[in-house]
Amino acid sequence: MVNNVVKRAWAEGRAVVNGWLAIPDGFSAETMAACGWDSVTVDMQHGVQDYMSMITCFQAMGKHPVLPMVRVPWNEPGIIGKVLDGGAYGVICPMINTVEEARALVSYCKYPPLGARSNGPIRMVSYGVASTYQQTANDEIIIMPMIETRQAVANLEAILDVPGVTAVYIGPSDLGFSHGLVPKLDRDEPEMLAIYDRVIAETAKRGQFAGIHCGSAEYAVRAVKMGFKLVTITNDASLMAMAAKGAIKTVRDGIA
Repeated sequence: MVNNVVKRAWAEGRAVVNGWLAIPDGFSAETMAACGWDSVTVDMQHGVQDYMSMITCFQAMGKHPVLPMVRVPWNEPGIIGKVLDGGAYGVICPMINTVEEARALVSYCKYPPLGARSNGPIRMVSYGVASTYQQTANDEIIIMPMIETRQAVANLEAILDVPGVTAVYIGPSDLGFSHGLVPKLDRDEPEMLAIYDRVIAETAKRGQFAGIHCGSAEYAVRAVKMGFKLVTITNDASLMAMAAKGAIKTVRDGIA
């Protein structure tokens, strides 16, 4: 059983700092996993990851104490079951807008009798050896619908009331876009901040947790102070580009 550092942090009242992998490469994943994140998420929606690159990333991350998670491309049982079989302990699912979609997501993530997940955890058990994985997976897997549309906000309480939903994850870019705003991550608009406050309050009321994708470490700090319990800081590609640009600027400014 993977050490679920995310659930432990939440139980202790701490916020989780989550890394994000857009780059489909084991060496990059290994480097990110060594940096001190609580969890690292492979992005199969908007990154350039596929299933096999996810497996490679999970293998590379394995020696580090990070919880492996995935943002799946859509709310579809085939890919959700497959990423769980491949080693994901958290599923972030985009565009969950209704209570029916939330119920379907939970069903895809959980074994019977709580769900309809098919049995075949290829990387999570050693075949021919007794395993307790199937006995504990329903409790250990983190299920996070994304709240990123007007419709999802309107249905927020109903989505949160679906048994099995662990947390929700704010997609600020799409959420702002759906409200007629420019798509971006770090938002300051009063109407967006009011939604954030509502999400934080409603999850806390139910013993659930609110997560958000941030464009900078500074905004992640602000988000934690707002009450978010999981913050992602951009992604590996953006962090590399920002560091490279900063280093180049330092050199060029120094020799100008």
